[in-house]
Amino acid sequence: MTTKEQFLVEHNKLSPVNLQATTALLSRFRIDKTLLFKNRGWPIDKLRRPFLLWLTSLPLRERRNIQKGKISET
Repeated sequence: MTTKEQFLVEHNKLSPVNLQATTALLSRFRIDKTLLFKNRGWPIDKLRRPFLLWLTSLPLRERRNIQKGKISET
């Protein structure tokens, strides 16, 4: 079972700078996509693609707000 921290390290190792993640982004992703988390783990092979799609669909301003811990304006 992969932990959130392991997922973060692996994702960031595979991603360019503009798609790097933070724990705040991963937490928000888990809230927004609860159906993907039937189990408690963070399997990289099952969650990375949905995470990338979710991340790239976020407006840059919202992504920055999440990283700063601000509440979304949407």
